Amino acid sequence: MMDQSAIIAEKLLAWEREIEPLAPLSESALLSIQELSEYPNERPFPTDLLVHNDILYHERSSNEQTEELNLLNFSPNAETKFTEIENARQFLSWFTAVEEQLVEDEDILYKAYIEELSNHCDQYALLFNNISKALESLELLREKYAFVSNKTNSLHEACEDLLAQQTQLVGSAETISEKLSYFNELESLSQKIASPTLSVVSESFMPLLTRLDECIAYVEENINFKESPAYLSRFRHLQSQTLGMIRSYVVATLQLATQQVLPRRDSLSPSENAFTLYYGKFRSHAPRIHALMKQIEERVEKNPDYQVLLSDCHQCYFNQREILLGPSVSAAINDLAEKHKKDHCSLVRSGCAFLLHICEDEHQLFHQFFSQNTKSLEEFLEGLCIRLYDVLRPIIIHINHLETLAELCGILKVEMLEEHMQYGANELEAVKAVVRQMLEDVQERLVYRTHIYIKTDILSYNPGPGDLAYPDKLEMMESIAESLSMGGLSRASSRASLTSISSTSNAVLSSNEKSSEKSDKEEEGSVKDFETYEPPKRPLTYSPADLHGMWYPTVRRTLVCLSKLYRCLDKTIFQGLSQEVLTMCIQSLISASSSISKRKTLLDGQLFEIKHLLILREQIAPFQIDFAIKETTLDFSKIKVAAYGLLQNRTHLLSFNSNNALLEFLLQGTPHVTEHLIDSKKAVDKQLKIVCEDFISHTTTFLIGSLQEFLEKAKVITQMQTSSSQNINLSQQPFASAENLSQLIADNVRSLKTKLPTLQRSMSLYLANPDTEYILLRPVKTQIQSCFEQLLQLIRVNYSEEEQVIIACPSLEQLTILLSPSITR
Repeated sequence: MMDQSAIIAEKLLAWEREIEPLAPLSESALLSIQELSEYPNERPFPTDLLVHNDILYHERSSNEQTEELNLLNFSPNAETKFTEIENARQFLSWFTAVEEQLVEDEDILYKAYIEELSNHCDQYALLFNNISKALESLELLREKYAFVSNKTNSLHEACEDLLAQQTQLVGSAETISEKLSYFNELESLSQKIASPTLSVVSESFMPLLTRLDECIAYVEENINFKESPAYLSRFRHLQSQTLGMIRSYVVATLQLATQQVLPRRDSLSPSENAFTLYYGKFRSHAPRIHALMKQIEERVEKNPDYQVLLSDCHQCYFNQREILLGPSVSAAINDLAEKHKKDHCSLVRSGCAFLLHICEDEHQLFHQFFSQNTKSLEEFLEGLCIRLYDVLRPIIIHINHLETLAELCGILKVEMLEEHMQYGANELEAVKAVVRQMLEDVQERLVYRTHIYIKTDILSYNPGPGDLAYPDKLEMMESIAESLSMGGLSRASSRASLTSISSTSNAVLSSNEKSSEKSDKEEEGSVKDFETYEPPKRPLTYSPADLHGMWYPTVRRTLVCLSKLYRCLDKTIFQGLSQEVLTMCIQSLISASSSISKRKTLLDGQLFEIKHLLILREQIAPFQIDFAIKETTLDFSKIKVAAYGLLQNRTHLLSFNSNNALLEFLLQGTPHVTEHLIDSKKAVDKQLKIVCEDFISHTTTFLIGSLQEFLEKAKVITQMQTSSSQNINLSQQPFASAENLSQLIADNVRSLKTKLPTLQRSMSLYLANPDTEYILLRPVKTQIQSCFEQLLQLIRVNYSEEEQVIIACPSLEQLTILLSPSITR
């Protein structure tokens, strides 16, 4: 007990030790303990305590005093016995007794505690023994429970194994029965198929066919079963019988429908409805065959025999339709060809419309018999449509009329492909193929005839006297226009800018915006020949020079040809043709300009060419294409050089070193492929630029030609004066005397006053466009001013003041005033 007490005391002391305390206190806790310890010292002494025998009981209550007295075996009411002490020994004995009594009294509490603890230990030992006995009993019970549980689990597992074996046996029996059911169906199916009462259209036929397919599929999947090959062959034989029954029924039904229609077809009167005759009988048989074919089409992917059956049914169907429709379609097309013998456009429209109705009706009839499309349908419809192509092709290849070919292109391309056939693509695919083929033939014929046309009627055009009657025809038309404008229209209001878009341009722009839409009214009023092309009448506010009738025939033919081809041909083909047409038109204009220059004046020829080149450039602008094409050629220029090298190195023809002449010839003499970009629109601009430059040069010479000659001579004299040491004075030359120079200037000024109005009159008559006139006259003015500026410079340098007065050369300001009325816009 003492050791345990010491350990407890040591642990209590270790609570607050300075190094690693067991229960360290925080600073706030230590501060609180310090304050509590100081509080009793500062507390005042109580004044109500009782005093007995001079001993103060100030810190003990009455209960505590009573406990103390009890412990000391004192009673407050007991009488106290005192022993007299006589000597020191007695005192020591008494003191020892008192001391032992005090020690004993102090241990009374601890002894009571020890006694109570011993009692508790005895109780705990008894409880521990009871618990040990209970645990022994539980362990015995657990062992017995484990033994019983193992026995129970063994029994349960045995029962489960038996149940599993029973379930497996039942499943095996069912599986065997299920597998045998497919084989057992053979006899039942054989009896049903062999029954004379079985009909293809009966309700029990399709379930029978379905069960037969299931049996065949199962036997094929389990071909390793005993006797599976034998059963499979018998099942296939039954399937062939059923498919043969379907085939026979469909063929017989279609043939019966055809036989019912044929007698009536041959005697069909105009009053009878052909649609009812050709489609009514067939449609009456469609529901029953459609139900069969739907089931067959669903099984096509599973078995190739069904595909063969479906193909046979398709073939029989199309054979019967061909027997029925083939002669009728051919006869109808021949009737249309005879009826529209002289109107090819109506023939194409009627023939295509007839084929459209035929294809739509055949598609609808086919889908009443079958659910899925087939290539045989397209082949059948193409066979019907090709009859129209066979009739039209000989007609197309003999058409020489360009307008007719262009209109046919418009009908096939716009009306048929873009309007009527843009919907129902699947139904009209056969017609589309034939129409595209006819369109290609028409376009090919159109291109061929266009090549001939542009060579004979544009490049080789032989103009008549009226075609080259310039400016007479313009003056006549102007006088007519002025006489008609007496009602209020002025001369200025009768002009129009050449930049205004003509009817040809409007037609092209309209075709670009509306995808070449064409109304029936426009088709009926279409012209029949390029020569008879007459654009819509313009109001009288337009100048006669801008009328289509005043255009040169080759220009008119070129523009009308391009406007027609633009709607008919593909972009690449049109580009090549347009380049050739424009090139030949430019050549015809150059030839006509030369003829007019010889017949009239060079000025008339140049203005004629400028006028028509401007018309060309203006009218081809609305065509939204690139007029440039690439031409690929072979360049054989290096072959000549390589041949010369081969001749020079004849001694090294077969040498085996790097100087083999034959090898060098083969490598260096290979022709090279070169590409040339030809742009007809740039060719028009280039030719226009050349003609305008010639016109400006000729006009300047026409106005001040003598002054230019004087300046050339003066330039030579000035160069001689600069290069030689001789003193050569220009004023001393006979041609450059003050009097001669004065007369020369007066003549040129007079020429400007008289010829400028004539020039402006001619330009106004030909061009009828103030903007164009201003653009052409501005460089002329610049050159005239430059010549007079050079002349003034020469006069200031080479002539005295008196001679300058005699010469009287006008200043630049005076010259500007002189030229202004003629060139102001």
